[in-house]
Amino acid sequence: MEDDISSTGNGIQVDCKIVQTLQKNFVQVQNILDQNKLLINEINQNHESTIPDNLTRNVGLIRELNNNIRKVVNLYADLSSFVSTSVEAFSEGESTNANQSDQRDGQKRTRSS
Repeated sequence: MEDDISSTGNGIQVDCKIVQTLQKNFVQVQNILDQNKLLINEINQNHESTIPDNLTRNVGLIRELNNNIRKVVNLYADLSSFVSTSVEAFSEGESTNANQSDQRDGQKRTRSS
């Protein structure tokens, strides 16, 4: 289990699985945003050309752009839920460890008295 936890320079412990999940989702988001940039450039070029076929093609490109935006929103919503759940689980684990430590300290005090 120690392999799954790493410490940052400022003393914060981070679960490696959480970091991997965040990285994976942020890479997905960045890929979609990069694709959106290309779509927007093509839409702009088609719009400026005023060629009827290019303008017609923009309808499909704009739909694809809208779908990509939906995907990004869903990825961020999933990330938000994941982070909330992870923080809650981590906090519960810390409070459980603190309670166990307090109980042990209390037991030690009782024995030594």
